[in-house]
Amino acid sequence: MKKVNIILFGVGNVGSTLIDQLLKTKTNWQKESEIAVNIAVIANSKKALFKPEGIDENWKEDFEKNAQAYNLEDILEFSRKHQLENPVVVDATASKDLVQAYPKLVQTGFHLVAANKVANTLSDEFYYGLRRELGKHKKHFYYETNVGAGLPIVQTVKGLHQAGEKVTKIRGVFSGSLSFIFNSFSDSESGFSGVLKKAGELGYTEPDAREDLSGNDVGRKLLILARELQLKKEFKEVKIQSLIPEKLNGKTSEEDFQNRISELDEIFEKRKKNQKKNHVLRYVGELKVGRGSLEAKLISVPKESALGQIKEADNIFEIYTESYGDQPLVIQGAGAGAAVTARGVVCDVLKLVNRIN
Repeated sequence: MKKVNIILFGVGNVGSTLIDQLLKTKTNWQKESEIAVNIAVIANSKKALFKPEGIDENWKEDFEKNAQAYNLEDILEFSRKHQLENPVVVDATASKDLVQAYPKLVQTGFHLVAANKVANTLSDEFYYGLRRELGKHKKHFYYETNVGAGLPIVQTVKGLHQAGEKVTKIRGVFSGSLSFIFNSFSDSESGFSGVLKKAGELGYTEPDAREDLSGNDVGRKLLILARELQLKKEFKEVKIQSLIPEKLNGKTSEEDFQNRISELDEIFEKRKKNQKKNHVLRYVGELKVGRGSLEAKLISVPKESALGQIKEADNIFEIYTESYGDQPLVIQGAGAGAAVTARGVVCDVLKLVNRIN
């Protein structure tokens, strides 16, 4: 029986869902794959629950009662003391501080699985430095959910490139939140602000929707895919069209922005009316490999096109290659939500365990 010990950082929506999914799948993994998965530590930004024998279905109550303040050294010491077999750090946070600790974690024997995008969007120096450490210490790093939630985008792009296929362009709707917003706005009589509020209520946007409207998330995903194709790019080189008017950006507080979102209605209604007949708005990411250009922007597309037909919070990726020519490889599906993101992380854990000797 191959054993893996998980140290999970982040017990929010994705982290909590991930725990539940892992606990439910434990028995199947043991029977079908002879893999024993043990969640030995769960931690938020302030406290951690240490359970060498593994947490169970009552983990929430256990965390409330027994979690304690910690630092990274406590995690490392716990792993050494209990000689955790095949320890894997799973990062379900958005923390920059935790990412800075990745090299040390690798050096001290941990594999990495991350829903957190930060490590793959920092400087070239950090990005390639981490990969040198992974190679030196024979550790693995999986991050499929960095792009497309549970959709197999990263592994597909990486696999095509490694197989010698020349990827020429990647284009699509990369953001589940912006997908929902513009899919709804295109088919609705509601004003843009009403659609934006609904997206927030459904949990598609960040509490401050400007995080989504800035386009930065799409830009980060473009950068991740570009680097999988060995393009040496930095985030500052991504051309990003922000959807936030200058008067609502910058010094405006989150509360002020919420009180003034109706000011967005006229702007986007005008964009909607100025389209060609039977066209819809979509916020897309586009990577042109030959030119080395990365761009995130709002465009108008025919309603009957692949981009125009997506629904709800779907993502769609069109991958153009030398062999496929003008007919791209298309990957489409749910691009947002805790359940699909957590399931993608579970798949990454399984892929990692299968590579461990």
